[in-house]
Amino acid sequence: MAWLYLAIAAAFEIVFAGGLKEADGFTRLVPSLITLAAGAASLAFLTFAMRSIPVSIAYPAWAAVGTVGTVLLGAMLFGEALSVMKVVCVLAILAGIVGLKMQMA
Repeated sequence: MAWLYLAIAAAFEIVFAGGLKEADGFTRLVPSLITLAAGAASLAFLTFAMRSIPVSIAYPAWAAVGTVGTVLLGAMLFGEALSVMKVVCVLAILAGIVGLKMQMA
């Protein structure tokens, strides 16, 4: 269940990051409220996950999945360039997540 909480936390982290872009410096009300709610939900689910997953694994995995998701979100929704170097870096981040997960075995 803890890994599900961590996945939900990461999903909210991605919504949070996208919301920051849409909130336009917190000048737009609805995107700002969504951003704040997503940030709070992300931290809440991360806290639930940390009941069972060590902080040295949960927090970096949450941050990494959020980072990868945000890179993909930027490319898909905001038309940001997805260069070869970005893809290589995203793959390196994913490899790091797998390595951390293997540390729990």
